[in-house]
Amino acid sequence: MPPLLEWGLEFIQAIATVRTPALNAIMEGFTTLGNQETYLLLVPLLLWCVELSLAIRLALAFVASSYLNTVLKDLLMEPRPCDLAPVCISEAEGYGLPSGHAQSAVLVWGLVASQVRRGWFWVVAILLMLLIGFSRVYLGVHFPTDVLAGWVLGLALLMAYFRWGAKIESWVLGLGPGNQILIAVAMALLLFLIHPVKDVAAAVSSFAGLGIGLALMRRYVPFSASGPLLQRILRFAVGAVVVLGLFVGLRVILPAEGEPLYLPFRLLRYGLVGLWTTLGAPWLFLKLRLAPRRKEPAPPMAA
Repeated sequence: MPPLLEWGLEFIQAIATVRTPALNAIMEGFTTLGNQETYLLLVPLLLWCVELSLAIRLALAFVASSYLNTVLKDLLMEPRPCDLAPVCISEAEGYGLPSGHAQSAVLVWGLVASQVRRGWFWVVAILLMLLIGFSRVYLGVHFPTDVLAGWVLGLALLMAYFRWGAKIESWVLGLGPGNQILIAVAMALLLFLIHPVKDVAAAVSSFAGLGIGLALMRRYVPFSASGPLLQRILRFAVGAVVVLGLFVGLRVILPAEGEPLYLPFRLLRYGLVGLWTTLGAPWLFLKLRLAPRRKEPAPPMAA
């Protein structure tokens, strides 16, 4: 066993000596904040009830991070701690390096904090980054080096967004809806062909669905995320039911992993979630009068 991994196991085993049921539950809670399902509800919450631009940035950043993380894990093929010793008290699949939870936590919460622009929120965001990452080591599903690599990569992606994100957004928004849809579909298809595995299928189909829906929504659906608090709560409840239905319900009835056509239907499922989030739900909210109509052109995403 490489010395670095051996040290990592010793570190996790030292942490295991202070585990308690209460502390286990707390760490499971923090790791849940970094789960895919949490972002699956956080993005619609922001898009439907807070601010469209922030939600789209968050969604696309998470999808890009997920794709890169999957590719790196499959290239590096580093084991998880529980592959080498019985130290896990949680479940995780796939390779370990880098930690997707740590990587996404830095990128997503750093991006949100940069938009909120409040000192106290930066403190909260940094604590979430640290605790989500640490929870993966505490639960024994990642080596400390996996988490450190995730933090570093997440920070690099965040800095890249600060450097080039606004320029890319301005260029894309200057295109017509047809070209925006073409870019979303072509990029998703290309990235999937480069690395056609299930986690990439989820990332690229979400990207395509979000991109298609956003292009059409900004042109044809004058949705506004403003409105009274009760109205926002109601539309999130209605929209979230459909998100969960698409995500969980279709998973039950569509082919499972290992069955024929699993990957195409996985592409379909995640694509529908993205399309519903940016197009279907805003359209329905206007029809049900659960959201006000946008009175001016859609605001530019670039800050």
